[in-house]
Amino acid sequence: MNRILSSKKAIGVFMIPGAVVYLFVVMIPVVWSIVYSFFEGAPGISFKFRGISGYLQLFTDRQFRSSLIITLKYCLTVTAFQMILGLGLAFLFTYGIKRCKTLARTITFLPVVLPIVAVGQLFSKIYDIAPTYGLINSLLDMLGLEQYIQAWIGLPSTALGALCVQDVWMTMGFYAIILYAGLVDVPANLLEAGKIDGARGFTLARYITLPLMRPVIGTALIYSLSSTLKVFSSVLALTAGGPAKSTYTLSLYMYDTAFNFNKYGYGSVIGVFIMLECIIIVAVVNRIINKKEQ
Repeated sequence: MNRILSSKKAIGVFMIPGAVVYLFVVMIPVVWSIVYSFFEGAPGISFKFRGISGYLQLFTDRQFRSSLIITLKYCLTVTAFQMILGLGLAFLFTYGIKRCKTLARTITFLPVVLPIVAVGQLFSKIYDIAPTYGLINSLLDMLGLEQYIQAWIGLPSTALGALCVQDVWMTMGFYAIILYAGLVDVPANLLEAGKIDGARGFTLARYITLPLMRPVIGTALIYSLSSTLKVFSSVLALTAGGPAKSTYTLSLYMYDTAFNFNKYGYGSVIGVFIMLECIIIVAVVNRIINKKEQ
C-alpha cells in the first residue's frame, strides 16, 4: 500500500474521478457564467453580445449597491458571532465540561444537520406575532415588556438581525467543532510550561493557546466569510428577501435577475462579482494569517 501511495502515477489515477466531478460541477459552470456575463437576455431567446457594459451597469445599479451593503452587514455580523461563540464553546468543551463531553458536542452540532427549510419554519414561529405570539413575544409578554413586542421578521429594522440570529444558531456548532479540534491539538507541555511561568486563564489563552490555533482559526474564518458572502437558502427560507428588501442579499438578487426576470447575462455579472469578492477576501485573510505566522 505504501508503495502504491508513493507512486505519482497511482496518485494521478486516484485523483481522476474527483477531478472529473470538479470539472463538470464547478469549473464548467464558472466558465459558462463568465461567458454569459458578456451577453444580455436569455440563451436561445434574445441573447446578444454586450461586452463589459454589464459590469459597468453595476456602478449605476441602486439595487446592487443596496444588496451589497446588506450582504456585507450580514457577513460581518454572522462571521463575528460564529467565531466568538464557536471559540467559546470550544473552550467550554475542553475545560468547562468534565462529563458528557461527547453528548454536549453532539447537541451543539445538531442544528448544523437540520434542513434549512425546517430551521426557517422553526424561527418564523419563534418570531411570530399573529395569530398567536411566538416564543420571543410570549417571553416578553410574560415579563411585562409588552412595549418590545413586535413582528421581528416583518419590520425592516429588525428582519436582518433576526436572520443573523437564526444563522448563527444554526452554524455555530460547526465552528465550535472545528475550533475544538484545533484546541485539543495544542501541545499539553506548552500549556504546562505557561502555567509554571504564572500564566492563567485569559493570559494563557492569549499568549499560548490562540497563537498556536492560528491556522485552524484562519481556516474557520475563511470558510465563514466565503459562506456568508454567498448566503441564499437561509434567507429564502425565513424572509425571502423582505420586508421591503431589507434582507435582499446579492445571491437573491442574482437569482431573481437570472431566473425570474430572464436576464441571464446580468445575473451572471452579479454571480461573477460574488465569486471575485469571495476570492479577494479569502486571499486577503490568507495573506494576513501567513504574515503573522512568519
